[in-house]
Amino acid sequence: MPVDVCIRGAGIVGRTLALLLAQARLRVALVRSPQQAAGANSDVRAYALNAASKELLERVRAWPDDAHATPVCRMEVHGDAGGELFFRAEDQAVPALAWIVDVGALLARLEDALRYAPQVQWVDAPQPAALTVVTEGRASSTRDELHVPFEVTPYPQHAIAARLECEKPHDGVARQWFSQGEILALLPLGGRSVALVWSVADARSGGLLSLDAAAFTQAVEAACHGALGKMTLASERAAWPLQLARAQRWCGPGWVLAGDAAHTVHPLAGQGLNLGLGDARELAQVLQEREYWRSVGDLRLLRRYERSRKADVLAMGAVTDGLQQLFARGSEPWSSLRNWGMTGVDRTGPVKDWLARRAMG
Repeated sequence: MPVDVCIRGAGIVGRTLALLLAQARLRVALVRSPQQAAGANSDVRAYALNAASKELLERVRAWPDDAHATPVCRMEVHGDAGGELFFRAEDQAVPALAWIVDVGALLARLEDALRYAPQVQWVDAPQPAALTVVTEGRASSTRDELHVPFEVTPYPQHAIAARLECEKPHDGVARQWFSQGEILALLPLGGRSVALVWSVADARSGGLLSLDAAAFTQAVEAACHGALGKMTLASERAAWPLQLARAQRWCGPGWVLAGDAAHTVHPLAGQGLNLGLGDARELAQVLQEREYWRSVGDLRLLRRYERSRKADVLAMGAVTDGLQQLFARGSEPWSSLRNWGMTGVDRTGPVKDWLARRAMG
């Protein structure tokens, strides 16, 4: 069938957008990658999704079941010289601060929902359409074909992700440690499982990945000060270079970027996918509310989306970059200053509440 929108990139953002556009009665072609065509959905990562993202995925009937979406009732952030910051769901009068969602389970739920969306067709190659949406991720080939500059500021770090089984229960607490420029997060999953996201120096990442399972878990236990007791590696390890990046332009006549194809941020705040889903929500709303005489590929229409999203994305990028730069400085007075600041924020109700509400979307 002829289509109104072709979405190049069938990850979480692309699939969610396809479902939203189908609800708006637009005909959509969703381009799968060769790996997706082969049924390869294995991914050791987990995402922290906020309340706004949860509402969006529930709207398209793709929120995972309780076994694959663990509520975070408390967040603990530990500095490198005694600074601490704590957030509690009960203090915000909400059921959870965030939900830790398994990537594979979320992709599967989105695929199930797409089976009941006849306006969406899976395709193996791009289709002619009034609008092409690029959601291929930060290494997008379509963005390169469109000659859109992608301004990248690389961090001298890699992120390492894995799943771990723990001796002690996590109690629904997300824990994070900043130490000597490195950032380690343990995100609660079902049972006594946690998802590890460990941002380490480039020179150290290769050594950690080459360790056997026992030595690697010992390194994690040392970095988190044994907070969850003995650990067992329960998955393969994955690693990727970290960067702050954004496309110089997000749209043009008949095309638009969304998700990591448009922007990436440091994962220390766990907001990358929330930003991408925010793109999908805003783009779908702009297209649905367009004037009856405008095509979905109208440049003025697409610029409404770009203007709406850029401020939020730039603000989050500035926050995550500032925190990364602050904790990358190991000398005094930076160490004392940042840990004093963390403890001060923890004791300041209005500022702490504002940060919590911002993170929750």
